[in-house]
Amino acid sequence: MTHPEPDGPPAHGPSRRRFLTGAGLLAAGVAGGAVAGGAAGYAIADDPAPVAKDSVPFYGQHQAGISTAAQDRLMFAALDITATDPKQVALMLGRWSAMAARFCAGEPVTSAPTKPSQPPLDTGETMGLPASNLTITVGFGPSMFDDRFGLTGKMPAALKPLEVLPGSSVIDPAISDGDLCIQACADDPQVVFHAVRNMVRAARGTAVLRWSQLGFGRASATGAGQSTPRNLFGFKDGTNNIHADNATALDDYVWVGNESDQDWMAGGSYLVARKIRMEIESWDADFLSDQERIFGRDKSSGAPLTGKKEFDTIDFGAKGDNGKPIIDVNSHIRLAAPEQNIGTKLLRRGYNYTDGQHPGTGKLDAGLFFICFQKDPRSQFAALQTKLGKSDLLNEYITHVGSGLWACPPGLAKAGDWYGKSLFAGQLK
Repeated sequence: MTHPEPDGPPAHGPSRRRFLTGAGLLAAGVAGGAVAGGAAGYAIADDPAPVAKDSVPFYGQHQAGISTAAQDRLMFAALDITATDPKQVALMLGRWSAMAARFCAGEPVTSAPTKPSQPPLDTGETMGLPASNLTITVGFGPSMFDDRFGLTGKMPAALKPLEVLPGSSVIDPAISDGDLCIQACADDPQVVFHAVRNMVRAARGTAVLRWSQLGFGRASATGAGQSTPRNLFGFKDGTNNIHADNATALDDYVWVGNESDQDWMAGGSYLVARKIRMEIESWDADFLSDQERIFGRDKSSGAPLTGKKEFDTIDFGAKGDNGKPIIDVNSHIRLAAPEQNIGTKLLRRGYNYTDGQHPGTGKLDAGLFFICFQKDPRSQFAALQTKLGKSDLLNEYITHVGSGLWACPPGLAKAGDWYGKSLFAGQLK
């Protein structure tokens, strides 16, 4: 027999553990406190263990998984909320916060024993595995700010859905958008799968999975000292990405500050995701010289065609013996370079992906799951994509098939804080 979640705190105060017996999960609300000012107080799972050497701190000013050194594996999930009561959504977000803190410390959902007569509280596939530098980043999509939860007036102007951009005419709605997103990154694919699987499981009755994507082989360098990885075309891309040790660039381009029209987003960032399918077979048949012209880089060294090493300054004015620019005017490196875009930068955090064989073409279904963080999606991502979508030589070999935009609120301060706590303030009375 299943039991509905209670509408408020039990009369005797929050207990240390409280089970959501219908799903066999811990009803993890907000640690040692209440959801938004005491409207629905619930205890959560045991506090997470001390941070181990293979763990990324969960609590802090900003959510981990943004400027954190990029890990090797990704699972990204988008969900749609089915509940209509903001208290139920807040309870789920509290539950997620408690679970995420434990997962990032290498712990299961709870240390409480499972009774033989109920489903396991944790799905168990990470038993014996370390945290593997797991980070979990949660965001809110534009669709969450309709009239269901009274949040319409709290939608940031920067979260307004992006218009159809050049190169985006075949975006598939089935693998785009969502009320919520979860980005789980780690150095072990089973660890990221476990985190998303259990968070989606804990959302039952409140939200449902809309789509998800697995990623492998980071396609960006975000940590100080990380080498620039190669994409599935074999090129180094994103050489000039913002790194975690560049606090000035992070403040200028990534973290939302006092300029926001919504206080609850201060310290957060806006996530744009794009699923970009690569025409692998066609690319593999192209001449090396043409591949290098398209990117504007030497394939082997990663150096710009006007230099010898990857980080050499690009000479956009240099011309060859034929009198034409050595860096093609429509090359990827020229169109994307900050120097050619009034200094505009993004924090890229993408991953390669493969979904096997495309059922319609029989070709490899693979490419780049592009993720970027910024403080203003329009003046940053949209401005750059408009330029790239119109002229980039690379467009012959890529297709944008999925898209999404989410507002990722600031980090959680301590146990008892939860995703969107200040956003929901006033909605849970």
